[in-house]
Amino acid sequence: MSISHDTRIIEQFTRWAASFAALPLHAEATSMAQTLAACDVSPGMRVLDVACGPGIVSCALAAQGADVTGLDLTPAMIDQARQLAAQRGLSVTFDRGNAFDLAFEEGAFDRVVTRYSFHHMQVPLACLIEMARVCSPDGRLIVIDATPDPACQQGYDQAEKLRDPSHTSALTQAQLLDLGAKAGLVPILTHAYRLESRLNDQVAPEDRASLEALFTEDIASGTDRLGMGAFHADDGIGFFFPISIIVWRKNSA
Repeated sequence: MSISHDTRIIEQFTRWAASFAALPLHAEATSMAQTLAACDVSPGMRVLDVACGPGIVSCALAAQGADVTGLDLTPAMIDQARQLAAQRGLSVTFDRGNAFDLAFEEGAFDRVVTRYSFHHMQVPLACLIEMARVCSPDGRLIVIDATPDPACQQGYDQAEKLRDPSHTSALTQAQLLDLGAKAGLVPILTHAYRLESRLNDQVAPEDRASLEALFTEDIASGTDRLGMGAFHADDGIGFFFPISIIVWRKNSA
């Protein structure tokens, strides 16, 4: 019997909850600074972190004085997020929630952010529209996710599905911007960068062989078909996540 996509996400992130939360990559200083700059919060602002995972972005925003609510589908991730907030002495509300059905009134938040989640969404436009609904008219919506080059999108998705069965498809930056246009949003900031990682940090040992073979083949070909700039390093195979930050505001019309 086939399982639902939500169940697949919960299974994957329950299995990875503790290691995912502890991965230094997710709190890397430069990318976190870029995330905070894009969110541009001030004390007292109401912020919703959709698919908040282990609460890393939520806590960083709360440390700047924002009133933060974090939602995630996976209970194990909410547990990790609450632990992180407690460790840092921060007051953050974390609850289980579905990104496609946010239990808040229209315009309830000054900022609505999601990081590294859209490639898990089967219908990302529906999620963005729901995020826009709960954002105030003068607020910001911020989406941060992997955005492969169009020529590498198929190869990127192939690699990611081997690593994470809850992956659907990583949108290109142009496709992500097109979602915003369809949702009636106005882009105010677009920024791209690459985040270096190691294969051994990103995949379970039992899933490693097939990915190592794929990356090794890509390195040997010299074509970068995966769009991840894979390379051999002393501590294993290295590669880059191609990340984009897109910030929108609502179209008042």
